[in-house]
Amino acid sequence: MAASIVVFGSLNMDLMVRVERNPRSGETLRGLGFLTNPGGKGANQAVACARQGASVSMVGCVGNDSFGETLRNALAADGIDVSNVRTEEVSTGVAIVMVDAQGENSITLIPGANEFVTAKPEALAGQFLLLQCEVPMGEVVEAAKLMRARGATVVLNPAPVCQLPEELWSLVDIIVMNEIEVSELSGVSVNDPESATVAASAILKRGPTTAMVTLGSQGVLLADGDHFRHFQAKQVAVVDTTAAGDTFIGAMCAARATGASMSEAVIRGIEAATICVTRPGAQASIPFLHGATSA
Repeated sequence: MAASIVVFGSLNMDLMVRVERNPRSGETLRGLGFLTNPGGKGANQAVACARQGASVSMVGCVGNDSFGETLRNALAADGIDVSNVRTEEVSTGVAIVMVDAQGENSITLIPGANEFVTAKPEALAGQFLLLQCEVPMGEVVEAAKLMRARGATVVLNPAPVCQLPEELWSLVDIIVMNEIEVSELSGVSVNDPESATVAASAILKRGPTTAMVTLGSQGVLLADGDHFRHFQAKQVAVVDTTAAGDTFIGAMCAARATGASMSEAVIRGIEAATICVTRPGAQASIPFLHGATSA
């Protein structure tokens, strides 16, 4: 039986350093803590989907090293089908994550095995396809073409942000962006719900039928056809914003896969992301469905 959600994307080991602030050029600072945590936008979103009750298959690549084995085992522990996570004779992808005292992060990414991900028809069967931009763009487009032809709903998180091929725009049903991503893709500077509405309108003209803009503490802007709605964020003490966007997307997709309305799915995403930011780490911070209604 095919998974309800296929995630085609990256798997990384996150090497996380907690700091009071990011160092300036040439400066050495004493760190406050260090941990390793399974991550990668694709893997994070797969975990978020699975912990919110969806049946999930991960399509990706890891290296032939201990990080790769750890990442594969972590996904399997969440009930995710990893039969289409290939192993290549290269290093596993790694992300160097620095988290400051305000919980904001800066990330340096080394793709490694993620550069070898390929869109094979036999691996792509499900109701929803969830995509990001941490694997080769040509393969992202091919996965979207294959799944769209099979009647799947294609969801794109254009992160890390880059200029998307015109062909991909016409294949995307739902696009989910943060302020930086929507500003880059629309040409509209976004810093509040009003500017997000203008930017989302421009994005919808490119092809997607639904656009979501995550605005951090200012909530989420949903543009669904000709309808626009702003959802407030829940105010909590932020510990670490790592994987908050991935958590929102995974919870939103899981809700849609079970028949929730678009508005209901956004609310589910906000609830899950609210819990995520109160915890350190990437996958370690992603909540399960039974805990997604309270922080």
